[in-house]
Amino acid sequence: MQSPRAHDLLWTSGLPHGMSLPAWADATWLRAAPLVVRRASSMPGRIPVGMRGLLRSERHACEVEAAAVLHRVTPEMLARLARAPLPGFSCAALDALRQVAPLLDATGWDWGPTGGVGFALASGLPVLRADSDLDIVLRIDAPPDGAQAEALRAIAASVTACRLDLQIDTGFGGFAYAEWAAGRGKVLLKTDRGPILTATPWELA
Repeated sequence: MQSPRAHDLLWTSGLPHGMSLPAWADATWLRAAPLVVRRASSMPGRIPVGMRGLLRSERHACEVEAAAVLHRVTPEMLARLARAPLPGFSCAALDALRQVAPLLDATGWDWGPTGGVGFALASGLPVLRADSDLDIVLRIDAPPDGAQAEALRAIAASVTACRLDLQIDTGFGGFAYAEWAAGRGKVLLKTDRGPILTATPWELA
């Protein structure tokens, strides 16, 4: 099985023994809520993850044992749910996801929703709000050519009902499409070893 990547969602048999947890992370929430894989270095056999609660302020970074992972859901798996109606869920971000999904599919790149939308799709937990962002990761392992760059511009322009955070995963790390499209020359590439300001995000020195 492929090692978990940033944005994957994990259900585990337990957190590391002795870890202090925030007050909002009670036993009921921990059973229902997945952990989000984050970009960070960790000891062999451990996975850096983040816990999230109902509120934006409820976030907690920690690590879990790789052997404790029971179930993993990737953003690509959640992309298959993009057009399905979700009972009990209604917000602009979900509407935008259904709207932009055909454009993303047409690129041929692997993609999927992350952030609150991905978390809600995977868990069914009520974390979405009327003003929730739409976070999407696109797996692009080489610089886009002219036609592909135009497709990305069309995707970014098509979402107007909510804020779109389109992250490009190069295989070396991830960066915000908006930074790259702005043409400033360099982007902030988030890697497992920390952020790197680079003009060549597809060529990690």
